[in-house]
Amino acid sequence: MTRALNWIFPHPLLTVMLAVVWIMLQNEFSAGMAVFGVILGIIITKITAIWWPERPGGMRVGKMLAYMLIVIWDILVANIQVAWIVLTKPNSKLRPAWIVVPLDLRQPEAITLLAGTITLTPGTVSADLSDEGHSLLVHVLHTEDPDADRDGIKERYESRLKEIFA
Repeated sequence: MTRALNWIFPHPLLTVMLAVVWIMLQNEFSAGMAVFGVILGIIITKITAIWWPERPGGMRVGKMLAYMLIVIWDILVANIQVAWIVLTKPNSKLRPAWIVVPLDLRQPEAITLLAGTITLTPGTVSADLSDEGHSLLVHVLHTEDPDADRDGIKERYESRLKEIFA
């Protein structure tokens, strides 16, 4: 039975997500649109399954929700900080920096989530991932201590992602 379900739903979470996105794109909800969304979700995941040789491992949903709340909070705080920097600091006093963040993460999904988190937070951008995936290059708009920023990324985000994807 499990093998049959895996054949029908190679990526169940993606199937559900695609169905929900389809339903949200419609102006009105109807049972027909919901069924069509599920069918689209199944077809799209079946067609793209060959490019997903390995399924992502299990993820701790509770820790992921806590991580999402932390990221949302950090985005709000960073918006205020960047606005303050833009409004009060002249360009000559800005101290932008490139920071290399060594990674302990090895799962591509976790690394992608870390890079996305950094880019979503105003004032920072993930610019490059090393060929081996062992370090991430991050640009910071303004920093007093690049090492402290690097350590902050590792402690605040990477350590939590290691717990989520453990």
